[in-house]
Amino acid sequence: MSTVAIELAQKQLDAYNNKNIEAFLDVYSNDVIVMEFPSNNIIYTGIDNMREVYTKLFNHNPNQHAELRSRIAYQNIVIDHEWVTGRANGIEVEAVAMYEESGGEISKVWFIR
Repeated sequence: MSTVAIELAQKQLDAYNNKNIEAFLDVYSNDVIVMEFPSNNIIYTGIDNMREVYTKLFNHNPNQHAELRSRIAYQNIVIDHEWVTGRANGIEVEAVAMYEESGGEISKVWFIR
């Protein structure tokens, strides 16, 4: 189990909840790949695209908050199960994200849809 992967997942979750885009992006690789699971369809790649996506998300949902329900860590993979509230549309959702750590950064993300 990689404590680095766990630390990175927690750091990005804390930054997400604080709407701190710089701290959020700080844990990701410049070449980050964000995909759907299990298809591996690419949603977007690169830190610049991630900055654009999450800046819009934070601006449109200032009260959004992800509560960590459970976390599984195995080797360099972390899987987070979250309950997301405070969205501008009022809808609360369950979210599951998998993070792959490589070289001290999150290099891949999968969202289970």
